[in-house]
Amino acid sequence: MLAACFAGATAVLAQQAPNRALAQQSVDLNYDVKVANPAYSGKHPRVFIDGAHFNVHTAGGEYKPFADLSANDGYQVLPNTKPFDAQVLAGTDVLVIANARGAARPSENPAFTEAECDAVRDWVRAGGNLLLITDHYPIGHGSENLSRRFDVSMSKGTTMDSAHVAPGAGGPSTLLFSRENKLLADHAITNGRNASERIDKVITFTGQSLQGPAGSVSFLTLADTAVDRLPSGAATPGQTRRSQQAANAPQVSAAGRSQGVALAFGAGRVVVLGEASELTAQLAGPQNRPMGMNYPGIDNRQLALNILHWLSRLMD
Repeated sequence: MLAACFAGATAVLAQQAPNRALAQQSVDLNYDVKVANPAYSGKHPRVFIDGAHFNVHTAGGEYKPFADLSANDGYQVLPNTKPFDAQVLAGTDVLVIANARGAARPSENPAFTEAECDAVRDWVRAGGNLLLITDHYPIGHGSENLSRRFDVSMSKGTTMDSAHVAPGAGGPSTLLFSRENKLLADHAITNGRNASERIDKVITFTGQSLQGPAGSVSFLTLADTAVDRLPSGAATPGQTRRSQQAANAPQVSAAGRSQGVALAFGAGRVVVLGEASELTAQLAGPQNRPMGMNYPGIDNRQLALNILHWLSRLMD
């Protein structure tokens, strides 16, 4: 989720229109990232968190809670500061890319060169493991050429569903996926290794929709009532998110699409998420409302751990 853009959990929305008040988001430095029983104590798989592509979320910034939680679970967490190639990726167990952009200002430019996309694809095919996280417009444009390497399509808009809004969390782009509403699917990621790791409820805080290839699993599946509001114009300097996501922007059905896809690719594994705040802990708006893993009563924290466990082969 972008800092200084859609407020998500603190948004003020009128009816169907995404009339969000702009609000600053900050990292919740008081969020407890301790892990009582780390998954790894002997070996420490290497998690590489990208910071070389104008990323909104980095290991030392907006994704610090995710990075610290991963380290406390026994992973060796390192920041990436270089373009991707075979040498940079060598020795990495899990590559995490969160909200990569093609420029420092909002833009629709690709974040990665075609050579970088090929390098990541080849690394995954040979046994690497990728967590690719994108967000609402215009972030999807930055990662689209990489996601295509794994046959995952991105709407590149903003997903809303008034029928499945998380209670008390915001407007129609703050979505609830649960066992009860049947939008949270059975998968190793949602089931965990035992009952204590089972996931029953996940909230996403304004993202886009995805479509995985044949053989992939959508573990966060959008309902028939979900829609994508598509970009109404290019993201040029000086524009605000409100003008880019105007009330008259095109709208299409997102029924059956996803905000969480898992797939095998060659000898490797890939997870693609359509929203970023769900795996970190932020405070949003003047009231510092929790947004992400720190939101009460949800299992987003365990989701972050389970995704890493699946990618690092603790689970089949």
